[in-house]
Amino acid sequence: MDPGIALSLRDVRFRHRNAKGWALDDVSLQVRRGQFVSVLGANGAGKSTLCMLVNGLVPHTVPGDLEGVVEVFGADVAEDSVAKLSSRVGMVFQEPESQLFCMTVEEEVAFGPENLGVPADEIKGRVEWALELVGMAGYNDRSPFSLSGGQKQRVAIAAALSMRPDILVLDEPAYALDPIGRVELYKVLRELKEKHGMTVLLAERDAEEASLYSDHIVLMENGKVAAQGPPKEVLADPERLVSLGISPPQMSEVASLLRSRLRSPDIDFTRVEDAERTIIERVLPAGRGAAR
Repeated sequence: MDPGIALSLRDVRFRHRNAKGWALDDVSLQVRRGQFVSVLGANGAGKSTLCMLVNGLVPHTVPGDLEGVVEVFGADVAEDSVAKLSSRVGMVFQEPESQLFCMTVEEEVAFGPENLGVPADEIKGRVEWALELVGMAGYNDRSPFSLSGGQKQRVAIAAALSMRPDILVLDEPAYALDPIGRVELYKVLRELKEKHGMTVLLAERDAEEASLYSDHIVLMENGKVAAQGPPKEVLADPERLVSLGISPPQMSEVASLLRSRLRSPDIDFTRVEDAERTIIERVLPAGRGAAR
């Protein structure tokens, strides 16, 4: 396996025990080291199952039939235990409360390394490092349950980071957060990727932030990959995204409107700065011409 590949799925199918249909059906994708990859789809599209495959919960804890090959940094998920994979894969779930159970933030972040038998001095260093990364330094003695939703999610990320994983997997982590919490969360993820080279795999239903932070987008529908590629290409059609149960980025909707109004099929953007440049170059000259 190419050492630059963090995650590889080849012709993967998974069916939960006693289920008739496949939760994942012929899924193939690759995630390179240091990439930020977003998996978008409606409820039931297969996003959560895909996330659980990466850290081994599927098939070791969630029983079912697995076909194809799933490799994390060259290791076959079907052969490695969840405990072994946890040292390389950090997992953050939709509801931070489902992961938080210690009395203080420090105990929460230290829990994973302690269970691995990491020396106390190193655990202390890992806790401080992880809390600093997520902007929660100084919260060591606070109860996790006294924090805001965004802060709880950052503590959950810090707990995953204290294991020093090579890839961070997040299953709809912003679902229950308010707008401020979402901004806080994605700021942390962007810094982890840009400043620390962290590989990020994110499952989401809303394409707004995915369009801003992702290197690669995977659209899923009924357990299948409907499309994948750069955000600018995959998120260009808002109507298709809505049909897949995905909230399209506002800039994609603006681009679609301009394509229709100006009859210019090549107009394509998902970022504000690209929209501004397009309007300056294409829309304003057209308006001045009409005025004459």
